[in-house]
Amino acid sequence: MERMGMVIGVWPEFIARYKELHADVWPEILQSLSDCNVTNYSIFLREPENLLFGYWEYVGSDFAADMKKMADMPITQEWWELCIPCQKPLESKQEDEWWASMEQVFYHP
Repeated sequence: MERMGMVIGVWPEFIARYKELHADVWPEILQSLSDCNVTNYSIFLREPENLLFGYWEYVGSDFAADMKKMADMPITQEWWELCIPCQKPLESKQEDEWWASMEQVFYHP
């Protein structure tokens, strides 16, 4: 199991919409996360900086393949069409990232 943290900005004018979307995530999206070995997924909002912090645990053995599988799902693409306009990627993110990956520096079980 691998713990993963990531961060992205959220446009202030879309915060209410982003909260609304995530208050009622489609069951098919939740299933796609499970099918791609993602568990314990949480997203936190920090205002007034307007940052979203995401955390999940990856329990699979091929992260790249599972992320490609998820990205290729039509339901994921539909969901992203709603969520992506709300998000503001960090300038410091890697070129191949949307959410910027974070280094885990502490864990207490």
